[in-house]
Amino acid sequence: MLKNVAVLLLDEVHPFELGVLCEVFGLDRSDEGLPVHDFAVVSAEGPHLRTHAGFTISTPHGLDRLEEADLIAVPASGNVMTKTHPEAALSALRRAVERGARVLSVCSGAYVLGAAGLLDGRRCTTHWRHAADLARRYPTAIVEPDVLYVDEGQVITSAGTAAGIDACLHLVRQEYGQDAANTIARRMVVPPHRDGGQAQYISRPLPRNACDTVGGTLAWMEQHLDQEMTVEQLAAQAHMSPRTFARRFQQETGTTPYRWLLRQRVLLAQHLLETSDRTIDTIAGQTGFGTAATLRHQFVRSLGTTPNAYRRTFRGPSATAVADVA
Repeated sequence: MLKNVAVLLLDEVHPFELGVLCEVFGLDRSDEGLPVHDFAVVSAEGPHLRTHAGFTISTPHGLDRLEEADLIAVPASGNVMTKTHPEAALSALRRAVERGARVLSVCSGAYVLGAAGLLDGRRCTTHWRHAADLARRYPTAIVEPDVLYVDEGQVITSAGTAAGIDACLHLVRQEYGQDAANTIARRMVVPPHRDGGQAQYISRPLPRNACDTVGGTLAWMEQHLDQEMTVEQLAAQAHMSPRTFARRFQQETGTTPYRWLLRQRVLLAQHLLETSDRTIDTIAGQTGFGTAATLRHQFVRSLGTTPNAYRRTFRGPSATAVADVA
């Protein structure tokens, strides 16, 4: 059970990433039936540290506090990619994993785990801007740049900034169940999970401004999710050959047309389940899945839950029986 949580800080720590860890693990929400952690912020470089935003913070806790932690989290720091990290901090991280504790990095905090040798032979991620550099720096790490987070058991790494929320809620869900994660997410006014639910890792939502030649086709696809689509049809829409279109699509979105379309359909289904009283059959037709059985299959594969269970979670027990208003 996760009881003792420590956040390891380096100089020029990023306040938002630190705040995410404090919000999820450091607040007392026992009034809502949630567990309370023995939480501490630990400095690796003296009691007073600068933040990346220019102000300073202080903490009375030194590296010895890490020895009793069940989880050690490492947020991003401004110079984490270029500086030499204190060996005492790296040794503490290694000892933690050796004794069975977990470590979690947010954004470029993955570099600290890499310097400690904890990414060797493991799948991991970081902010997409740093992924290639992380892979070069630690060549035995298996860097996955297109995910929000990667859970490798004792070592969890997350992508940039808000992806740290996803990773933390994932860990809460593992330790305490979905209700606990949902409660914290609602307090933070964020979704309990994004793309994949409790899957081991979650595909990163695609950046819209990264599209160059297929952007118009993506917009058309979003407006016609209820229709059947083939690569040949989409290629014609983009005035390309099917082979060129498939290659460009992969280059500009990081995924295939089928996977992109499937994800958008699931997203639309989530929205309709949360905001409307339409039946599952009607939603299946409007999202291009055709039948309730197909919608259920793809929903479970993507989110790890059924459409009805998802609707109950986000709309309450009264949503178990609804009328078709379409």
